[in-house]
Amino acid sequence: MDDVDAVTRAVLTASRLLVAVSARSLAAVEERLTLPQFRMLVVLSTRGATKLVVLADLLQVAPSTAMRMVDRLIAAGLADRQTNPDNRRETLLRLTDEGRRTVAEVTARRRAEITGIVERLDVNQRVALVEALTAFNEAGSEPLAPAADDAGAYPLGWVDTAVKRGA
Repeated sequence: MDDVDAVTRAVLTASRLLVAVSARSLAAVEERLTLPQFRMLVVLSTRGATKLVVLADLLQVAPSTAMRMVDRLIAAGLADRQTNPDNRRETLLRLTDEGRRTVAEVTARRRAEITGIVERLDVNQRVALVEALTAFNEAGSEPLAPAADDAGAYPLGWVDTAVKRGA
């Protein structure tokens, strides 16, 4: 087995672990929120008030699919619509306070579980993991997630790639 295959297997295994952590972090809200709906909440959380067509593009779904998702989030009290103050013909979608709380709670559960896993590693393993994951993220053009105490941090460490690209 060559090293590329060994690394690929290790990353796939880590990915499986992280997906499990993600699923568990959503468990408390799974009765009222699907993973795609949560993903929409995170995008709204990172971008603020957003037009439907932009939201659909960011999620890589059809506008009609995005509209159905938004309607469900509005019905659940997690998002709402507002008239764009700069263009009264446009509607913007945004999180409600409950939507922001939901994103923050799921993010906190995910961070806590990952912290627990990392704490079981010894110092040398942590250093090696940071170096390996930093290199992996750089190879994949993924910016570093913010620190836990970063007040301006995006939920789950996700970054607004439109801002990153200068769009």
